[in-house]
Amino acid sequence: MLISVKKLAPALAAGNSVIVKPSELAPISVLEFAALATEAGIPADVLSVLPGASEVGKAIISHPLIRKVDITAGTKTGRAIGSVVGQNLAAFTAELGGKAPVIIFDDADLESAINGTAFAAFVASGQTCVSGTRLLVQDGIYDAFLAGLLAKVKSITERIGDPLNPLSTMGPLISPVAFERVARMMSQTRGKVVAGGSRMKGLSPLDGFDLNHGCFYPPTVVVDVDPKDELFQEEVFGPIVTVTRFKDEASGVALANDCKYGLGASIWTADASRAHRVPAMIEAGLCWVNTHHRNDPSSPWGGMKESGIGRENGIEALESYSQSKSTIINTASPEETRIKDDWFAGDVEEKRYG
Repeated sequence: MLISVKKLAPALAAGNSVIVKPSELAPISVLEFAALATEAGIPADVLSVLPGASEVGKAIISHPLIRKVDITAGTKTGRAIGSVVGQNLAAFTAELGGKAPVIIFDDADLESAINGTAFAAFVASGQTCVSGTRLLVQDGIYDAFLAGLLAKVKSITERIGDPLNPLSTMGPLISPVAFERVARMMSQTRGKVVAGGSRMKGLSPLDGFDLNHGCFYPPTVVVDVDPKDELFQEEVFGPIVTVTRFKDEASGVALANDCKYGLGASIWTADASRAHRVPAMIEAGLCWVNTHHRNDPSSPWGGMKESGIGRENGIEALESYSQSKSTIINTASPEETRIKDDWFAGDVEEKRYG
């Protein structure tokens, strides 16, 4: 629902009528929101929700009356939708795939970096476009960081249980298809799995919930991964992280940028100069410093490279849901206009256009 609200707020504020096509895997919250919106006084024909599979979305975006399309999807889907939208010359905003680097420098506060990285990587079971999945750790802090991260992962794993239990740390992957994608990518990596790496089964130590009843996958840590490995380069959309060493600032930034995606990134450092310098060098539309996943409604949100087009949030989003228009008014008197605006008068006076 958060994704929908981020798009709806500027669209409605700009005076548009909006059709929302929620994910076929998670439509309920958006339908409930629409009911609340109607109750609050928004006319039903101003905000409509049309659930369904891909054919519903295609019918919507293909219609010539649709003048703006804003999507959150994978890059492959974004390309397909963009080609359809382009046929109607409609405006297009797309938040697409991501493979967010998390750069941890030697001077970072270790405990904060471990806690922040766990949140970046494993919130929503890693199923967000800005999940911190490529952990780049400087040599001097690498061993201590990895040991702390593995301890945190062990604690998270031991407390996975009934998704309705508030004490449960992580839920399942959203579907069997999502689980199969994660399992396939894990089976093909040449990296070394040091935590997780296989489907969770049996009874939860937290509350006895049967983990066989769901696509539960534990937080997983993989080291010694080649930067060309699919696990380093491609979006997994699951609770999988790679941990890679780097020597100095230049090599850390190079590893961060060695990816076709550019949505989110974060750096962890106590150096104020570095906190300004490094984000400017990272090829990502969002860069957090000593935090991750923060979402300020006034701050532009969007990707570089293959992570999307346009921006959500902030004034950029509001302006993207409207069109500028120029109205030019001649305020001269009729007498002056007759003289100055007769381009084809028979006199020899030089005239200039513009």
